[in-house]
Amino acid sequence: MKKILVIFITILSVQFSYAKKVQFSVNMTGQVISAFGIHVMGDFQEAAGLGTNYSPDSALMIKDLVDTNIYSLVVDIPAFAKYEYKFVNGDQSYEVEIVPEKAQVGYNFNDNRWIYIDSLANDTTKLPTFLFSQTSAAGQTMMRYLVDMTLQTVSADGVHIAGDFQAWNPATTRLYSFGNNTYEIIVYGTVTNTYEYKFYNGNMVANAEVVPGACAVNANRAMVLSNDTIAAKVCFGACSTCFPAQVSDITSNMEPTIYPNPSNDAVTIAFNDKFSTHHVQINDISGRKISQYDDIRTSSLYIPSQSLKTGIYIITISNQSGKKSTNKLIVE
Repeated sequence: MKKILVIFITILSVQFSYAKKVQFSVNMTGQVISAFGIHVMGDFQEAAGLGTNYSPDSALMIKDLVDTNIYSLVVDIPAFAKYEYKFVNGDQSYEVEIVPEKAQVGYNFNDNRWIYIDSLANDTTKLPTFLFSQTSAAGQTMMRYLVDMTLQTVSADGVHIAGDFQAWNPATTRLYSFGNNTYEIIVYGTVTNTYEYKFYNGNMVANAEVVPGACAVNANRAMVLSNDTIAAKVCFGACSTCFPAQVSDITSNMEPTIYPNPSNDAVTIAFNDKFSTHHVQINDISGRKISQYDDIRTSSLYIPSQSLKTGIYIITISNQSGKKSTNKLIVE
């Protein structure tokens, strides 16, 4: 009998050692509140003892006493796991919010919100107080970062991101992979701010990627946040995707010149090679395509001053043989 009791206590302690308190919150400002209350539903419910997963009527949220537009629910669920969820204005599935596309899981037409819980700290992980059917909390805007780890051996400590949006701590913001060696995270910031960041193959400062100079700002990656943004997926330690390989795969006969650089006026790109046809694509520092010039059959390309606002741009030039060059342009 004593052995059975010891085994039972051991099993219990193992189960609870992987549990974590998580607070779901939603801001219902502007919504007509259902008489049946506000609920949250997702694949965490069975683990939390709140009915079957995705049941819309068993995880009732509590109205805040100070701000009555806000509803919250704290659950105890296993850590080191990804969870999907939605808020419900009522207790029926058809009353579920419509999650904006940029904030959805997105793969295989999955339209849920998602979060990865990677901490066992003795506190409560408070998720953002999302506005119902919107990407972010009031006054915030989402940033979704993706990194391709195909060319890396991923650390047992996971893939992380650190930046000035979270005090440059490489141990606190872990990315999750839905497959294909791509790791991602959704974080939040304020419009018009510039956010610098790096990816980490592990959770220590020494695990940081080295960002190539062609796409670096202060040796970091950077994004100017103007609206909800999904950054272009990049290869760890590179300016572009893993395939074709990094910018270093450039032959000596492809050495374009961009001048003046920095510039406060028009810019000229001189191709300086033997090929007769070139393609030029200009992206801003967040990876968003600004302009594209195809089938250029002159020895240079003139870009008028009104085409580029103040900022940092990545210019990708390719010739008819398929060789590419990536260059950084600063417009002052």
